[in-house]
Amino acid sequence: MLAQGALSVSVEDAGAGTPEEVALYGEPGMPTVSAWPQSLIIALCEKQSDHAQLVAAACSQLGLAPAADFSIEPVAEQDWVRRSQSQFEPIRISAKLWIVPSWAVAPDPAAINLVLDPGLAFGTGSHPSTRLCLQWLERNIAGGERVLDYGCGSGILAIAALRLGAGAALGVDVDALALPAAQANAQRNRVDARFIDTETAPDFQADLVVANILANPLILLAPLLAGHSVGKTGRIALSGILRAQAEEVVAAYAPWFTMRVGDGDGDWTLLEGRRS
Repeated sequence: MLAQGALSVSVEDAGAGTPEEVALYGEPGMPTVSAWPQSLIIALCEKQSDHAQLVAAACSQLGLAPAADFSIEPVAEQDWVRRSQSQFEPIRISAKLWIVPSWAVAPDPAAINLVLDPGLAFGTGSHPSTRLCLQWLERNIAGGERVLDYGCGSGILAIAALRLGAGAALGVDVDALALPAAQANAQRNRVDARFIDTETAPDFQADLVVANILANPLILLAPLLAGHSVGKTGRIALSGILRAQAEEVVAAYAPWFTMRVGDGDGDWTLLEGRRS
């Protein structure tokens, strides 16, 4: 469809919001699934496009009969920047911690307000797994701790750790685009966090290790993350885990940590542990 002139194309679960919805997270270590049992394809096209020809050409390339069951909906012109911004309002993490987009007014000026805009890197605070990590950091930072944010994305956890009183914070990520975005976010929040890629990660010994990724990568990373945790005082928080996956992740970290299921939010849970 893109080759035939569509401006953009999205592929979504046709069963989203129904009992037939299928969750696909594309986790490393899991079998590759190319699509949902039934997909909804949405193409954005110029007004003057021959929509029927576009669909027919795409079907022809796939060796399919021309699809007749498609609909056309006009998209009215509007202020897309303002429309996008309206989807991201201040997020209350706790009584004293908020995430506030740069264009919004902080609801509680006396709180710790993290200034963060949606961008190229994962982590705006809207996802339950991120909120669980932020709440864990608030409970566990007393002051002066060294914090490792593994899979840092936007840098939100490392930035929050420093604003909450940590002494040092290092963020690590495999995504080259995430690192400059995280560094810019740190500068915006006036904290001295460092962000580096996984290939050059130093032997950073942390009092608190936090990793908000997905269950299978967390299982594979268990020995590495344990190696960054300081002695008997080391604590770890793992998120991005569905409740049904918790037991397997706990088992992976059991050789190094005494683990337990911490807080939950919907289908998501946070695991926390202390060095054994």
